[in-house]
Amino acid sequence: MYEHKDPPRRQQAEGGTAAQTRTRARSGPETMGSAMAPVLHWLHDVAAVTLLKARRTLFQAGVLFCVLVLLLWVSIFLYGSFYYSYMPTVSFSTPVHFYYTSDCDTSESTLCSFPTANISFMKNDRDQVMANGQPYRVSLELEMPESPVNENLGMFMIKMSCYTKGGKTVSSVGRSTMLHYRSSLLQTLSTLLFSPVLLTGMAEQKQLIEVELFSEYRTNAYQPSVGAVIEIQSKRVQIYSSQLRIHAYFTGIRYVLYNFPLTSAVIGVATNFAFLSVIVLFSYLQFIWGGIWPPDQVRVRVMIGDNTRMQQRREEARKRMERENSQKELSAPQVIGSVNEASDLQGNDTVAESTSKKSSENPDASEADAPDTKEEEGSHDSKEPEERDDSDMFDGCHLPQQGETSLRQRPGPWMSL
Repeated sequence: MYEHKDPPRRQQAEGGTAAQTRTRARSGPETMGSAMAPVLHWLHDVAAVTLLKARRTLFQAGVLFCVLVLLLWVSIFLYGSFYYSYMPTVSFSTPVHFYYTSDCDTSESTLCSFPTANISFMKNDRDQVMANGQPYRVSLELEMPESPVNENLGMFMIKMSCYTKGGKTVSSVGRSTMLHYRSSLLQTLSTLLFSPVLLTGMAEQKQLIEVELFSEYRTNAYQPSVGAVIEIQSKRVQIYSSQLRIHAYFTGIRYVLYNFPLTSAVIGVATNFAFLSVIVLFSYLQFIWGGIWPPDQVRVRVMIGDNTRMQQRREEARKRMERENSQKELSAPQVIGSVNEASDLQGNDTVAESTSKKSSENPDASEADAPDTKEEEGSHDSKEPEERDDSDMFDGCHLPQQGETSLRQRPGPWMSL
């Protein structure tokens, strides 16, 4: 019998263990899912907050970068405008074309008149070449051949006269010059040495003579120079070409700007950038905080001077309130006694019947008396903070007065201070 009963028991035991394993297998993922849910929510919240902060930081960085680029561009523009308006023309060069009369006897080798040229000191017929008050060096370059005529010419004079817009001469100067001396032997050796170059035309036998006419020429703001007349006082001179050169001598800030352009540019742009940054920072603080110094401090400083006057008014109001309360307290017992006598005459009946009749016949009176008592309590409670906090009283306020009866005490009109 036991042999036949063992297999079902074993099957039941095996079925129970299988069911337990299945329930454990099912409950395992559920418990893991319930345990991982808060972690996943936390990770989702952290990712959302991080993304929001990153987006906000990126936006703020973009705005800051745009503002810095704008400030840098404005700083460069301001420095360039200052340099263009403050720095005058450094050097000016113009060709000089001489003219002379030719209506004389042509049998001689001399010219009919002195060679003369008219030079304009205006660029594009509008702007002046030389700034007012700036010293300039004015020189004339003459390209002259080493011809026998020029060698025998010797010294000759060069005259320059500057004139205004009306044709008035404001300054005039004369300088002398000549060719550099070279002996016949030196000329022969140089000709033999440079003969290949001379034969090809790459070089010429000529000299470049520079004559300084003005060492420090300054134009007058009231009578600016608009041109000059150059005259060579010789009728035998021979000239290939000539150039008039004007070069400025800078001092002070102009000297630094011209001789150290990169350093001055960096310093100027950095100074403009710092100045504009301070202005933008103060504007931002004014927009966000309402200024560097909070307005509450200013209000406190203004109200400090009125404390003494306000204290005097509070003391006067307190004295008036005490005087009014003392007068009302003296007149209060007569009213209370008359009311008590009337109540004693009517109180001879039984207490139960009177109270039942009053409660049944006059419900409205009991309800009306209740608010009165509440109003009395509220009025008594409201008196204490009014007497304690006198700081809430202002000019033109009135003190509270008691009613005609002591049973109903309602706030009357305020007495003006």
